[in-house]
Amino acid sequence: MNHALKAEVEDAGLDTPWRGSNQSGMRAYNERLVLTLIRQTGAMAKSEIARSTGLSAQTVSVIMRALEADGLLVRGEPVRGKIGQPSVPMSLARDGAFFFGLKVGRRSLELVLTDFLGNVRHRVHLVHPYPTPDRTVQFATEAAGQILAKLPEKHRPRVAGFGIALPFQLWDWAETLDIEKADLRDWKDRDIAAEIGATWDIPVFVCNDASAACGAELVFGNQTKPRDFLYVFVGFFIGGGLVLDGSLYTGRTGNAAALGSMMLPTQDGKLRQLVDVASLVALERALAKSGGAYSMLWDDPESWKIPHDLLDTWLNDASHGIAQAVLSSVCLIDVGHVLVDGWMPEPMRAELVRRVRTHITEKAIAGVAKPEILEGSIGSDARALGAASLPLSERFLVERDTHQKGPSK
Repeated sequence: MNHALKAEVEDAGLDTPWRGSNQSGMRAYNERLVLTLIRQTGAMAKSEIARSTGLSAQTVSVIMRALEADGLLVRGEPVRGKIGQPSVPMSLARDGAFFFGLKVGRRSLELVLTDFLGNVRHRVHLVHPYPTPDRTVQFATEAAGQILAKLPEKHRPRVAGFGIALPFQLWDWAETLDIEKADLRDWKDRDIAAEIGATWDIPVFVCNDASAACGAELVFGNQTKPRDFLYVFVGFFIGGGLVLDGSLYTGRTGNAAALGSMMLPTQDGKLRQLVDVASLVALERALAKSGGAYSMLWDDPESWKIPHDLLDTWLNDASHGIAQAVLSSVCLIDVGHVLVDGWMPEPMRAELVRRVRTHITEKAIAGVAKPEILEGSIGSDARALGAASLPLSERFLVERDTHQKGPSK
């Protein structure tokens, strides 16, 4: 940072966590606050930032110059008004920072490199029968090396962190994966974040995969979304995330909103976990039973070709299960909106959301306001982008009362 930009400024005494402080020594927080505002609202001029944050014009000027000097902000074209000097909007610099995001999936591994705007610049994908720590660390190390080799040398020092979206307590899901418990036992004692961090000497962050997908929606998704919502992500399994007052809440062990584990009455009258009816593992099993090609589910979703009758049955079962889980959840957590996303083609997601809405509308539930069901805006990349958002959020954003935990060993 350019030390000539440091300045002594007056104490403002402001009282909300989304307001900046003009007190000397608070510049790091204020810089993150400015970056957060611009990410959420788009390009902003200094005067707009001062009005939004309560910071003095002098403080904002110092911050904007510092962020521009660090390559995190770029100037736009001046906007001339009727009076006074033209305002210059500042926006995030695409190449300001880069982030690795590793998705550890039950059927695939994927590493992406995103730029400061959340665009995927490079990716490496690997299909596997099930994840092991050795295979995951080896893949992450080799894939990161391949990606860095493609990145211009001037940008390599701007790689600011490595995020991992990982299903927590993987060892509990051996039966669902149709493998022996011993095949997943090593996950109990291995810290892949430490192993990857030791190789690349960059900060590494870990989050539950569904919570990470929810984080991608927060950081990179539609910024007009509600402040409180329940998030549902349908992948090989199904998981959830919880956003309260604009911040991701992950709970005591980092596994809040673990929707897939919920026990629910299904349409056949049996009590099952949501994962058994509303996940892609259920669709995979239906395809395998019919003799169809199920391995396509772990390739690009836009290439899927699923028989209509199988897809219709899965959509109906999955939407019924999700609707049950949503109504149970809002009895405990009074959120007015639910966002549904997943590893699937967009038309399939749209139909799933439509059917969830229909089931919720048809169900009678006294004393509880039914939530509005919305589509997520990220799609199949949500977990990998969510992983990349972890170091971005830690280093460059401000959140209210965020509580994030690592996996419980």
